Amino acid sequence: MALQYGDAMEQAKKLREKNEGAGCVLENIVRISIYDDKGDTSALQKAGTLLEKCKTDGLWDALRKFEIGYVQGETGHAVKGAMTTRSAAKKFEDSKELEARAFFAIYAYYIDKSFSWVPFKSDKRELYLATLDSASLKSDRFWPLFLTPLVWMHYDKEDFAAGLKLAERGLKRAPNHPVMLQIKADMLYRLKRYGEAADIYEKSAADYLKRTGKSIRYWCSVLNLVRIYADKGDKDKALAWKNKLKDAEYKKLEKWMPGSLMDDLKKKKLL
Repeated sequence: MALQYGDAMEQAKKLREKNEGAGCVLENIVRISIYDDKGDTSALQKAGTLLEKCKTDGLWDALRKFEIGYVQGETGHAVKGAMTTRSAAKKFEDSKELEARAFFAIYAYYIDKSFSWVPFKSDKRELYLATLDSASLKSDRFWPLFLTPLVWMHYDKEDFAAGLKLAERGLKRAPNHPVMLQIKADMLYRLKRYGEAADIYEKSAADYLKRTGKSIRYWCSVLNLVRIYADKGDKDKALAWKNKLKDAEYKKLEKWMPGSLMDDLKKKKLL
């Protein structure tokens, strides 16, 4: 979370000398983090390829499959990704380790949500939220992997105030982290604190443009600013940001934009 990807990769390689499988998995978690931050799709694709080759067992093998499922989902294979994630989650289910139970909770929460309409079906979502909350506080290695889905679970519940508090917790642990800042802005937007959300995304757009060029996160900032200013009633600023989408560089990356964001913009007739 310190954006020191080179150092993180070196640490993973040192671990690999002691535990080949664990080091291999961690190396590729770093690559996935580079994609999530910098929008480096080649890092994501390389991670997917190399994770398939990591020689792991036990919970490290479950984590390997969990990450493969994420890569599959991000690269347009949602059903396959869901099946891979399910396979991984089953290995975590009976573990007594908090981190393992937290990984299972990510999967199980959405399963219980999808069946919440079924009469007399047990619903353990509050338990899963509590497990993720505890793991995000206690885990040194994987806390971002637990905190981020926990924020989005509260977002799905429309408990944006709770989501905001969790994002701010993450920023205390990783100050000024660019992805967590965007998450915070998303919560502020849903709370209709448009000025604060716009300030974060304006800075995020400028920072990403300088650090990574016109990357996925840069264009996410642009798209979010379109809807923030539109909802705020500032049509001129909304149009100014929308006009940036005429760039050919955006067209190349449009398929990588978050589906929920694109759906919302289309629903509001802003695209």
